[in-house]
Amino acid sequence: MKRNSIKALLVIGILSGSLISCDKNKIIAPNDAVTSAQVYSTPSGYKLALAKVYGAFALTGNSGPAGNGDIQGIDEGTSDFFRLLWYLQELPTDEAVIAWGDPGVPDLHAMNWSSSNVINEGLYYRSLYQITLANDFIRQSSDAELTSRGISGQDATNIRYYRAEARFLRAYQYSVLLDLYGNPPFVTDANPVGSVIPPQTDRKTLFNYIESELKAIDPLLVAPKQNEYGRADRAAAWALLARLYLNAHVYTGADRYTDAITYSSKVIAAGYTLIPNYANLMLADNNKNTSEFILTINYDGNKIQGYGGTTFMTHAPVGGSMHVSDFGITGGWYGVRTTSALVSLFPANTSSAFPSNGNPDSRAEFWTQGQNLAINDVTSFGDGYAVSKWRNVNSDGSAATSSNFSDIDEPIFRLSEQYLIYAEAVVRGGTGGDLATATNYINLIRTRAYGNNSGNINSSQLTAQFILDERGRELYWEGFRRTDLIRYGLFTSNTYVWPFKGGAKAGTGVADFRNLYPIPDADRAVNPNLKQNAGY
Repeated sequence: MKRNSIKALLVIGILSGSLISCDKNKIIAPNDAVTSAQVYSTPSGYKLALAKVYGAFALTGNSGPAGNGDIQGIDEGTSDFFRLLWYLQELPTDEAVIAWGDPGVPDLHAMNWSSSNVINEGLYYRSLYQITLANDFIRQSSDAELTSRGISGQDATNIRYYRAEARFLRAYQYSVLLDLYGNPPFVTDANPVGSVIPPQTDRKTLFNYIESELKAIDPLLVAPKQNEYGRADRAAAWALLARLYLNAHVYTGADRYTDAITYSSKVIAAGYTLIPNYANLMLADNNKNTSEFILTINYDGNKIQGYGGTTFMTHAPVGGSMHVSDFGITGGWYGVRTTSALVSLFPANTSSAFPSNGNPDSRAEFWTQGQNLAINDVTSFGDGYAVSKWRNVNSDGSAATSSNFSDIDEPIFRLSEQYLIYAEAVVRGGTGGDLATATNYINLIRTRAYGNNSGNINSSQLTAQFILDERGRELYWEGFRRTDLIRYGLFTSNTYVWPFKGGAKAGTGVADFRNLYPIPDADRAVNPNLKQNAGY
């Protein structure tokens, strides 16, 4: 069982009140029975309030337009942050298809969603809700507020760290909106509480804000690897900056590869190392993976019982001939599989035995028994290989705390992504790095995957296309693929297709406006400041 204290406080913190209006466009003060004055009256109250800001990443509810967790057309389990992010980042790509006909879901792989798609609406409101929570915490933790409440000394110092973390979490959520929506509404703690209709920002302005905010909080955060597990530190801020800079051309039209090298290097130099076994990354006791994980969304099968997050990741890919005991669950959901395009990135399997599948690359965690590689019917679970990467069992084979809800933590940032960012930025012409170091970082990833140096490459093989393929092999289903394909100009184009891309069995290109998701109709209907993204 996991014993990190931030997780123990999540459920308590999330119950400490709602901060969103029935009119989702108005910035209001909490109006629950427990007031802000009571919550923030003591240092322990601040810790509970911080837990609520973190807890919104893992728990459902309080994210809908009415502030009660209800997005019309989706159930509460679907309203989980990572599950929504996964749908929008993975289902429209070569990495995933889904058998279900739930509202809004089939449109994603077919790439024909509309501005009323409820999954799109769900993530949009979830991110804005989490920004609302962060904004309130930041307002309440200013030096003036601490002084007025008689909080000083070490308690005040700790709360200043909390405040920097809340600013980081707000910046992270704005980075999600930047990537998926481009031009969202924009509100910070500087906006007055009251009946304010949020203005709309633009993509370049939002990029600049996130960049400046992350740099401003750098000295205010705890040093790398010195915070409680599951809480942000300086390395998390550096990792987010590196990710932003890698995608800067998409967001702003200007390359920032040199900056991507600078900040990925800062993370790497902070002392992180890869865990020895790739298969242990997404197991029930992966809270032990602190050498590789930079920041995680924490789940606990006893304390956090919802149908999103890693509970979704363990149940949704299981069905057919798969043995539920191998996954630490009582039943599968017969839902998500992958396409032949992802499978083809790996060497050929020499057997169908689980868990190794006879593949020299241990990252090929596919269940092939009883599954067809080719997809003839997206709604048939037997078409497409299943993915066995997330398993709710401990690394020693023992059972997790629950067979219904997952103990697996979901990494937001881990070291191998930073190796891949460094390598791509070097190959794309960034300065401050070198090809030999980039090749070494890639070979560290591949040595773990192969168990030896048989999969290693030389510098001449390190091309941009190789890195995209390596990102697919290393990071598949972790919420990166849409962003990666857009950066390479492959998400919408006919240059690269996969099964049922664009709704066609053989795959087809779609219009470029689908590189951004639409601002939901429901929000535009009540906020006259919001203009729709082109094409919708």
